[in-house]
Amino acid sequence: MNPRLLPLLALSTFACTGETDPAEVQVFSACEGREFTVTEPKEGSPWTPNAVTLVSEQLAEGVFAVYDSNAATHEPAGLALATSGGFVIGDDGVLLVETMINRQLLCQVYELVRAQTDKPVLYAINTSYHGDHSYGNTFLPESVQVVQHERTAAFVATHFAEDVAFMESNFGADQGIDEAELITPDIEVDDLGWSIDLGGVTVEAQYRGFAQTDGDLFVTVPEAGVLWAGNPLIAAEPAIPWLLDGHAHDVSETLAAVQASLPAGTIVVPGHGRPATPSAFSFSVDYLNTMIAEVQTSVDAGATLEETQAAVLMEDYQGYALWDWVHTWVNVPAAHAELSE
Repeated sequence: MNPRLLPLLALSTFACTGETDPAEVQVFSACEGREFTVTEPKEGSPWTPNAVTLVSEQLAEGVFAVYDSNAATHEPAGLALATSGGFVIGDDGVLLVETMINRQLLCQVYELVRAQTDKPVLYAINTSYHGDHSYGNTFLPESVQVVQHERTAAFVATHFAEDVAFMESNFGADQGIDEAELITPDIEVDDLGWSIDLGGVTVEAQYRGFAQTDGDLFVTVPEAGVLWAGNPLIAAEPAIPWLLDGHAHDVSETLAAVQASLPAGTIVVPGHGRPATPSAFSFSVDYLNTMIAEVQTSVDAGATLEETQAAVLMEDYQGYALWDWVHTWVNVPAAHAELSE
């Protein structure tokens, strides 16, 4: 049975003081009464979902980032981290940014929210179709409205099984990914964006162009000066963009435009790292522009893909633990194909 169809609400009982009426308290049935074990990291995985402990950090009144507890040491060293997200609390309820890769991490987010408020979770935004940002949709109460870009929704509807297989091949079949089910979003966002007033605080989901996928949403709380960038900004230096869907030029232009639009004091939450400043975009943009230029030189010289991979080493940008896979086997081939057309 889809966990979203389990009982959604339980009545809380209050002392009859005349000050508080009985109220409905939201229950995440997929999390209630469950005990989760934090395991040791697995060798060969970018990061191990069930080995992750998430923490929250308050960025502004009612605005929290959620990220991997190892971020302070792992991010500067270029080590891969779990998905980052967050939540926003308004007078009426809560909005989640990302629902994580599995039940265990979604339930950690739930506990972090409950440590701050008993208000119901009303919305959950997925910044892209990637499973580590969205599989937790499976375990949300049905009262929570899932928000995705319309092209993300269309992609998930036709590629869900393929994406699950990809995620299991990278993270393992023992990480609870098999529990994920295809969830149709309640709200589909077009290129004009979407906003919601949670009661005293407005959250906006903006489409700024092709940034890693064709449906990336940048989530912002304008009054608080906070932006969730999702995977277009993986993390601060030395992390680099992942061109899994290609479009090297488009990604570079979008990231540069987003960075240029941000006031200097903006707090930026990357897709897999700690809160940062807008300057965190610079390394990714510089990397992309340099990579594009060097691949273009190889293409103009008639070099094959293999010759281009051997030539475009970019030693000044190395330092990311996943460099060989992401740069050599994802990004350079994507740019070579694009520039050879």
